[in-house]
Amino acid sequence: MKFDYECVVIGAGVSGMSAAIYLKRAEMNVCLLEKSAPGGQINKTSTIENYPGFTGIGPDLAMKIFEQVTTLNIPYEYADVIDIKKLESGFEIIATNKTITSKKIILATGREPNKLNVPNEDELTGRGVSWCAICDGPLYKDKVVAVVGSGNSALEEGIYLSNICKKVIMLNRSKRFKGSKMLQSKLFEKGNVEVMYETNIQELIEKDNRLDKIIIKQQNQQEELKVEGLFIYIGFTPDTQYLENIGVLREYNYVIVNSKLETNISGIYACGDIIKKNYYQISNAVGEGAEAALAVIAELENN
Repeated sequence: MKFDYECVVIGAGVSGMSAAIYLKRAEMNVCLLEKSAPGGQINKTSTIENYPGFTGIGPDLAMKIFEQVTTLNIPYEYADVIDIKKLESGFEIIATNKTITSKKIILATGREPNKLNVPNEDELTGRGVSWCAICDGPLYKDKVVAVVGSGNSALEEGIYLSNICKKVIMLNRSKRFKGSKMLQSKLFEKGNVEVMYETNIQELIEKDNRLDKIIIKQQNQQEELKVEGLFIYIGFTPDTQYLENIGVLREYNYVIVNSKLETNISGIYACGDIIKKNYYQISNAVGEGAEAALAVIAELENN
């Protein structure tokens, strides 16, 4: 059977674009599919200060990587993948607007942070609202910020921010934290951390195009909190719904891979924030994209 491509990369975040670059440079016939703008979660971050080679960069990082994609003439198509079917020696990728065949697939569709779904949340993303304390925390040095969440991520980032910010207000929507007792103890030891339980955010207020206040409701009483930053940790949702029929093994919707970043379906690899792992950082995603591509290259060259 003649396939359209040797490998199709689904998702054009930094991991997917890195994989496509490695494949193309190895002279593989590769295509990159993306249902929105290239860059993924980077597009929601105002400044990145922990990526090697840049003292400070934001969405421009994704654009610089995408420039490499276009310079290498890697086919880039807007496509919302809805299903993948196994063929005798490859795969059929079904999108809303097209169907493509490929010998190998690299999944790199990432994950989306769960939102509060309150007024002005989208408008203030990158201007006071963030989902990454490690990325954006240093921007709020000696300032007052709030963290919403009750799990380990919220606790860890609250601890991290307490070492940078003047004050950290932990907003817990339930009566207690769900994260580890050890992390709770570390957080409660911090002298600049305030905890508010049974607290729900009602609205975000902007001033001069940045976050200025949070309207909260606690035990039927409403009040305003003056903060300059809000970090949201109420979970993530991996973009894996299109994998239902193909049977890729997942845990809490995160794709399970082996040491070569291959899934339980031979010929399908995964990288970036879509996979289950310990750390979700840009540098991880870039490395995983390269590693998945190299595994695909080795397999194609040996067959």
